[in-house]
Amino acid sequence: MKKNLAQKLIESHLHSGKLEPGSAIELKIDQTLTQDATGTMVMLEFEALGLPRVKTELSAQYVDHNLLQTDFKNADDHLFLQSACRKWGIWFSRPGNGVSHPVHMSCFGVPGKTLLGSDSHTCAAGSMGMLAIGAGGLQVALAMAGLPFSLTMPKILGVRLEGELPPWVSAKDIILEMLRRQTVKGCVNKIVEYHGPGLAKLTAMDRHVIANMGQELGATSSVFPADEAVRAFLRQQQREADFVELHADAGAGYDEEDTIDLSKLEPLIACPSSPDKVVTVREVAGQPIYQSYIGSSANPGLRDFAVPAHMVEGKHVDDSVSFDINPTSRQLLEEISRSGDLARLLEAGARLHQTGCGGCIGMGQAPSSGGISLRTVPRNFPGRSGTADDQVYLCSPETATASALSGKITDPRDMDMDYPSFSEPEQLPDMRPLLQPPQEIPVEIELIKGPNIQPLPDFDKLPEVLKAPLLLKAGDNVSTDEILPAGAEILPLRSNIPAISRYAFIRVDENFYQRAMDLNGDCFVVGGENYGQGSSREHAAIAPRFLGVRCVIAKSMARIHRRNLINFGILPLLFADLADYDKLEQDTELEIDKPVAQLQPGKPVKLQNKTSGETIELRHDLSAAEIETLRYGGLINEARDKHLT
Repeated sequence: MKKNLAQKLIESHLHSGKLEPGSAIELKIDQTLTQDATGTMVMLEFEALGLPRVKTELSAQYVDHNLLQTDFKNADDHLFLQSACRKWGIWFSRPGNGVSHPVHMSCFGVPGKTLLGSDSHTCAAGSMGMLAIGAGGLQVALAMAGLPFSLTMPKILGVRLEGELPPWVSAKDIILEMLRRQTVKGCVNKIVEYHGPGLAKLTAMDRHVIANMGQELGATSSVFPADEAVRAFLRQQQREADFVELHADAGAGYDEEDTIDLSKLEPLIACPSSPDKVVTVREVAGQPIYQSYIGSSANPGLRDFAVPAHMVEGKHVDDSVSFDINPTSRQLLEEISRSGDLARLLEAGARLHQTGCGGCIGMGQAPSSGGISLRTVPRNFPGRSGTADDQVYLCSPETATASALSGKITDPRDMDMDYPSFSEPEQLPDMRPLLQPPQEIPVEIELIKGPNIQPLPDFDKLPEVLKAPLLLKAGDNVSTDEILPAGAEILPLRSNIPAISRYAFIRVDENFYQRAMDLNGDCFVVGGENYGQGSSREHAAIAPRFLGVRCVIAKSMARIHRRNLINFGILPLLFADLADYDKLEQDTELEIDKPVAQLQPGKPVKLQNKTSGETIELRHDLSAAEIETLRYGGLINEARDKHLT
């Protein structure tokens, strides 16, 4: 049977199950990736499992999110993570080394391997022929413990790329075109596999841009073949020996198919406040901007800085614009320093920020109130930038730079200059010496825990009868940024669940925390379509669970958040009839007609509205294994009882 590449990667790591879309499968995980915003909780979870050392081929921990050290909290977390890496045999990347995804790709990416990460943009590594998936931190901790990763076998969407990109159009415009076609929920439970002759002129880092933002499509992962472009990248990183050629079988089919003619694309831009509100740049051109921001895991390559540097050479950005440059790794910062590109940017008026995630996750660089910010980042959810009434647009480095020069949104094709040419250098310095390797011989290491690092709370099982008030009713496309925000004030609390829980749902209902504390008991939450989209942050499940949320009912749910709810003992249910969403009002008393122990795959659930007397039908897509996890009250309880004792 002829197989596409995604099927080959899954088959080579299949621990259980079959390659049938919709069926339950388990995958062997070769590598894991954690970052400091989620990694502190992963390490606390791994500690709770009681194992002496990780069992993966390679695990790596990066410090790239919590870099603002306004007090002791972030610094303490960094020391805790470093001690955890020494204790359990994990690579450690210290502050300033760069954003996890491009650094991992440079140092450890190997075609054909599986990578599970506690950051939703882990899927970026699919750019080099890996099967890379973002997941909740607890599932990553269990993968570090050697357990397989459970998921639903996705459909494979084959996207054939034809033609060649015209001048002033780049990889960001390809993924924006995908978002325009598919929307933020169009690829849920799908892997997007890119193939075709249009790949020939796309470098490995171009592909990284596309694979990274596959998460914004809702996709489980994105996959590219490992071809000469990937070989060239590994040669550049002094790791050509790690290259393995991988591609789909000739004539292999896909569950769904689409085609993009690259030659017909033009500069695109995603309008506030969703990555799929995509229009051509010319449709919104002329609006004055406050900020133009280049960098992030979504555009981390050398060309994403070199092309802007040559665009601004001999010019100066508009006086009204903050032109923010966010290098994505030490390697990149060193290279643009040597090449003169950094000087070109600074001479044009750019503001240089440290290597890391920065303003992408609201860690500084917040735009002015109501001011338009053009960013090459992957997301523009409301308030994510750190400004409540932000107006964040997502675009390519070319569009961001042209707009910085003019002071208003500008199609780069309207500039009076030729498109700058850029060629990747043959070789770059090896970044691995900058990282702390695992100790080969285990030694006794004491974990360094500052006062803000608190143990993971113990969570009990769901009650026999789930009867509780509906404490919050939310709308469509509520993201994890709205359930549990990031930002300079909140991110440092990631290792302290009682403290961070104060911010649960604060962007949906600023009084939710106090109402939950006053209730001091179980409660329901209701959401609309695509509930929990965005970041993989499991705190968006842990904090609500800490405050008493025992069941979330929605029209549809994002893949990672749905699984995080299950992991921490929150029952995810779906409306059988979407119109029934309108029948539930906040503060009404609800009751599930059966205990979790009696749930069965595919069988509906009755919800009784005790306030109105109505009964509505709910459905669920829980597998038998997920129901078992819920019976235990969460995955960590189950793992300790069944797998690690």
